[in-house]
Amino acid sequence: MADIQRRVVLQGGVLGLAGLLAQGCSSLRTPATSAPLGFGAVPVSRLDQVTVPAEYRYDLLYRWGEATGITAGMPAFQPDASNSAADQALQAGMHHDGMHFFPLGGQPDRALLVLNHEYTDEQLLHTDGVTRWTAEKVQKSQHAMGVSVIELRRNRAGQWAQVLPSPWARRIHGNTPMAIGGPAAGHALMCTALEPTGTRVNGTLANCAMGVTPWGTYLTCEENFHGYFGAARDAGFQADAAQKRYGTVAGGQWVDWFRFDERFDLARHPHEANRFGWVVEIDPLDPTSTPIKRTALGRKRQESATCRLTTDGRVAVYMGDDARFEYLYKFISARPVQPGGAAANRDLLDHGTLYAARLDADGRGHWLPLVHGQGGLDERTGFTSQAEVVVQARLAADHVGATPLDRPEWVAVHPHTGEVFVTLTNNTRRGDHGRPGADAASPRAPNPFGHITRLREAGADAGALLFEWDHFVLAGDPAVPGAGTRYPSADADIFGAPDGLHFDGGGLLWIQTDIAGQNIGKGPYAHLGNNAMLCADLATGRIKRFMTGSNGCEITGCVVTPDRRTLFVNIQHPGEASEDGDRGHNSAWPDGTTPGSARPRSATLVVQRRDGGIVGT
Repeated sequence: MADIQRRVVLQGGVLGLAGLLAQGCSSLRTPATSAPLGFGAVPVSRLDQVTVPAEYRYDLLYRWGEATGITAGMPAFQPDASNSAADQALQAGMHHDGMHFFPLGGQPDRALLVLNHEYTDEQLLHTDGVTRWTAEKVQKSQHAMGVSVIELRRNRAGQWAQVLPSPWARRIHGNTPMAIGGPAAGHALMCTALEPTGTRVNGTLANCAMGVTPWGTYLTCEENFHGYFGAARDAGFQADAAQKRYGTVAGGQWVDWFRFDERFDLARHPHEANRFGWVVEIDPLDPTSTPIKRTALGRKRQESATCRLTTDGRVAVYMGDDARFEYLYKFISARPVQPGGAAANRDLLDHGTLYAARLDADGRGHWLPLVHGQGGLDERTGFTSQAEVVVQARLAADHVGATPLDRPEWVAVHPHTGEVFVTLTNNTRRGDHGRPGADAASPRAPNPFGHITRLREAGADAGALLFEWDHFVLAGDPAVPGAGTRYPSADADIFGAPDGLHFDGGGLLWIQTDIAGQNIGKGPYAHLGNNAMLCADLATGRIKRFMTGSNGCEITGCVVTPDRRTLFVNIQHPGEASEDGDRGHNSAWPDGTTPGSARPRSATLVVQRRDGGIVGT
């Protein structure tokens, strides 16, 4: 497999695996780190601004509503939100999340940046909010999610800018035609009256974290899809146990799409929700390609799809399920990765074994197979085929005895050691009546602050079914009574609610936080300030605060370029309300100076050292 680790052949040239980086796929070839964490840490902040160390600068790259660069049209963003649904299909979506940098054609100064758009803020998206829903508003909301593919060029001064127009530019959204692959394709649970074959579906939604395959394709993850389905309460829809387990219930939970787009009406099309909650594979190098939902990887509120090669050349995909008391998963392909890029590995993710993690109290762990006919997953327990196992992966993991965790989110693999790091963001309901209490894997009940867990696969092999685990960080404010924090060094900067996670090529770990807007500056989070991004040097245990965000935002979606001189990072949902039910926004970032002076807009930032050096130093 040395040849595959050296290069991946793509249309237009050669993409080194070092360019894929550990967020998507672990690489063993990286530049050396000099003076790690040499920057001056930024202080905790409640200011409505983005702050980076004095040695650094940032530039705005791609804000919600900016043209993607699609040759069919490049409508300008209208500050009053009057852009149409058709416009939004050609513009940056809302709430940027996971992303990856793909060097283009073997040229160091050309690249594609692929990024997710997780969800929508309907009050910002529409001129008059959603006091009244319409079919046009539903379609615009659908078009504001999904994935953007944009082309970048770097000038002689080392600055990256978007190429407009670009033949590579693409928006994949809630109405984009897609294929369904893997064991669930064509199964009755995937068939609807509108699409009776169960092999095609329109759209991808709730696109959160991501991964990148060894053959150079992008994996987007469908997380909180359940909230977009509903049914009139008098329509007679009754959710069964499996539907309830995934949160698809009667009524409009977040939006009233079901009143204007019938496929989201559970009373009319109860299986449509089964067609979401998947890892979706996208080939950014082929703008005409059809995205494919890879059902062999299991259906869940999908978070992360981090790839790593096994010692025998197969691909392992690590995935979280972002909800309280849910599980960590791993998929291992049946066949090794082949040279030849996407074409040679077209269906590799359709065949393999899905596992759920059990973390034992002695610091050891097991990957439990979710395979029909094994571990009691058979007709007697309600699983008549592998298709049913993957469609109801949560129920299958319940049955085999996987360990319920505190919102498993992003996964990152150390590029040198192969250690697997997982963010467990928080769980304020742990220890509640009738719910699991503290245990070895989740030692605090309740757990408002979250933690980062580290796994060491047996033999450092991603194909192993045994591992050891420990806690890298028990996050939080140690000044809070009973916080139970533990950091890897005495001088580590504190944080809470770890979410985004990324290893750069030098082995620095970038940690991003997601304290909910309603909690920022309150209660146990009172001294943690706005959300932040930190950088950790594992050799010393030092953790430094690198960035603080604007009011209400989450910092998410980090990727460092192969030369380690540029960091791309997303500011998501600036201005998120500080009180439940508040329709106002407490930020106007990045276009305004005071709340109300401009619509806050999620944006991608380009962060570089002022001297052009390696980021994180």
